[in-house]
Amino acid sequence: MDQTETCASALRALDTIAVLGAGTMGHGIAQVAARAGYQVILRDVEREALSRGLRSIERNLAKGIERGKVTEEEKDLILQGIRGTTQLEETIRADLFIEAAPEVMELKQKILREVEQHARADAIFATNTSSLSITEIAVASAHPQRVVGMHFFNPVHIMRLVEIVRGRETSDETVETVSHVARRMKKEPIIVKDVPGFASSRLGVALGLEAMRMLEQGVASARDIDTAMELGYNHPMGPLRLTDLVGLDVRLRIAEYLHGALRSETFRPPEILRRMVNEGRLGKKSGEGFYKWEDEAEARNAHLK
Repeated sequence: MDQTETCASALRALDTIAVLGAGTMGHGIAQVAARAGYQVILRDVEREALSRGLRSIERNLAKGIERGKVTEEEKDLILQGIRGTTQLEETIRADLFIEAAPEVMELKQKILREVEQHARADAIFATNTSSLSITEIAVASAHPQRVVGMHFFNPVHIMRLVEIVRGRETSDETVETVSHVARRMKKEPIIVKDVPGFASSRLGVALGLEAMRMLEQGVASARDIDTAMELGYNHPMGPLRLTDLVGLDVRLRIAEYLHGALRSETFRPPEILRRMVNEGRLGKKSGEGFYKWEDEAEARNAHLK
């Protein structure tokens, strides 16, 4: 069997996806995977987090129906295709694991080791990390050729890009398989090398941190800085509003990692970011960041404090 036949066989066999983590990214990945026709097992260690994730999927689909993007029949099929659990043992039949845990290297390696204790020998492990080294994560694996980055963007059910990140030992077959998965999810995959920040985070974080420094220096208001990028450069969302959606604590961890890895002052976290995180102003998830997020219905019309 040649390499093409091997890859085709792997693509045909992939049927079930386990998403590890039901937070903002995890439940979104589960939703688009189920809509693509995969059987999905959504696992979170906390039952309440799992329940919140499943409720978020239902809300997303309800909004899709309101906007004419989703039918009632599609909603029912998607929800039927997702099974929630807190037990890792219930994910053992998955062909592909997509980890969506916080950006902590040790945690991601721990999850990878735990998965390999239960998973099939030929299962692929994809991490949704936005900046951490795939090669370093794969150190924890007995099968590093089947470890790959699969970086989705928030909100997952709307954003089309997926970064496929090739670690040092990631095989061509693994890259091709997850690229096929992304396309089946109606995403546009790009293939990038395993360098700090990959392509999108490196550019996006640099823009976001500079916007924070401008706000800190009183150059303009948060709304006006965002408007400059939305109307002047046709960005769908300004860098400060986007930071609120991603989470200021997440941005801070990524900035600290990139600052250390790249040794560039571009990525040194500004004081305003550190202060806001210390104050618990983490963005949409805490109700306030650079904007106030009074409730989900008013999210797009968030206003400054």
